Amino acid sequence: MPQDDDWRLTNQERYLHGVTLRRQAYVAPSVTWDHDHCAFCWGKFMDRDAPGVLREGYATADQQHWICVGCVSDFAAQFAWTLVE
Repeated sequence: MPQDDDWRLTNQERYLHGVTLRRQAYVAPSVTWDHDHCAFCWGKFMDRDAPGVLREGYATADQQHWICVGCVSDFAAQFAWTLVE
């Protein structure tokens, strides 16, 4: 379980506490918006292969916020998420 002083915590509870997250493959929303970042560790989500790129993770219903599998594991209880596989 992460500590309260975990470097990844930057007030995400304001918009991510208690939300439902769905595990899914990342698909770029447009040609000009080709990636997103994990809301916690800043891992890069893309729908193409590149070194260090995350191809799937958990997203909010509007897909505005993406969270990598590792950060979901670390913060699911603290943020009271409902996870949909």
